[in-house]
Amino acid sequence: MKKLIVATAVLAAVFAAPAFASDDMAGMNMSAKPSAAKVSSNNALTDAEVKKVDATTGMVTLKHGALENVGMPPMTMAFKAKDAAMVKKVHEGDKVKVRVENVDGTLTIVRLEKQS
Repeated sequence: MKKLIVATAVLAAVFAAPAFASDDMAGMNMSAKPSAAKVSSNNALTDAEVKKVDATTGMVTLKHGALENVGMPPMTMAFKAKDAAMVKKVHEGDKVKVRVENVDGTLTIVRLEKQS
């Protein structure tokens, strides 16, 4: 009896497999370039507020929205600025848009735009 059940299951699997295999994504253009939305999300800026600026260490403390590219939820945290010019152009309370990336293991502000 067990052999009959196993044989029936095997036959059912064999006959069902071609039905699944026939749906092979025919008609899909697999050579298409990423959509504009996907490309723009790679360079997306996040809204933030400057809470503290430390010019001596090059650190800027931000209250920021989700930083999806580095998997960080909204929070307040200090980040290293990519260059000193970024630190000099912002002050506590400024509204900014930022791009934070992992640069050699350090979360770093690589782009910062002051909002008016």
